Amino acid sequence: MACIAFIGVILASKFASFLSAFLGALTLYIIMRKMMTWLMTKLKWKRNLAAAVLMLISFVVILIPIGALALMLTSKISFAIDHSNEIIASLQTFIQNIERDHNIDLISQENLLKITGYITQTIPKLINATFGTLGTVFFMYFILYFMLVSGDEMETDLYEHIPLKDENVRLIGRELETMVISNAVGIPLIAILQGLVAVIGYYIIGVKEPWFWFVITCIVAMLPIVGAAIAYVPLAIIFFANGNTWQGIFMLVYGFGVIGVVDNVFRFTLAKRFANVHPLITVFGVIIGLQLFGFLGLIFGPILISMFILLLKIYSNEFIVKQREAGPKKKAA
Repeated sequence: MACIAFIGVILASKFASFLSAFLGALTLYIIMRKMMTWLMTKLKWKRNLAAAVLMLISFVVILIPIGALALMLTSKISFAIDHSNEIIASLQTFIQNIERDHNIDLISQENLLKITGYITQTIPKLINATFGTLGTVFFMYFILYFMLVSGDEMETDLYEHIPLKDENVRLIGRELETMVISNAVGIPLIAILQGLVAVIGYYIIGVKEPWFWFVITCIVAMLPIVGAAIAYVPLAIIFFANGNTWQGIFMLVYGFGVIGVVDNVFRFTLAKRFANVHPLITVFGVIIGLQLFGFLGLIFGPILISMFILLLKIYSNEFIVKQREAGPKKKAA
């Protein structure tokens, strides 16, 4: 037993770098498994062909838009690097005006230089992370192919080797499928709906490049607690820095009064349609998941907490209840 545990720890430590690729493949497998079955049973397609077609569809629907987004952000980052001195000068002017008008000290020159240095150091890390993501995507599809082709055998082996009752194993499977679909589909859908509401306000207020900010809003809207405020608060600051005070005020009012409200409406109505998950599980799950799994933590963070609670219930039903029932029988004997 100790030898098995020792080898397992070594393998787990070496495969840790592939965890994101495995979780991404598992997410796509759960979403595609019913379509895979339909293609093979209804249309009589071979496994290899069905798997290849589904992977191609997912690549077109998911990865091409993400790639276009990466190119867009890269161009904006390059522009920010090339015009960093102008941006810092505008920010300094904005801060100095506020300090002069209200007789307060917001930020010192030393702290501003520290912030600038931090941003300069962060940008290369983002670029390196982009290349790392390409490797993750490659291994994700590599794993996904074998999951789709050998899905039935994989699920049968799991049913046989998990040391739980069959009904509890099926319960875990249903819960996992529901949670993955809820988070993988529900969270991006809510973010896109919130982005559409935001882009209407961007057009009304006069934001430059509103569709670029629509994309930024959709991305940050998937983050917990602060969410879309990461997009519209900097926009308001940009308006203030350029002397457009009323536009900045309207941006804040629309952001907190409209975008923030519809976020709660969409989150609590649509999320319950996909899976009746408590909001605290979603919030804390996303926070923990982002630290553990990176971007995929948006999906697997809430799943981790939900599965832990479910396993506690299963343990209670399988072991604690049995022990309580066995107690009176022993006394009667």
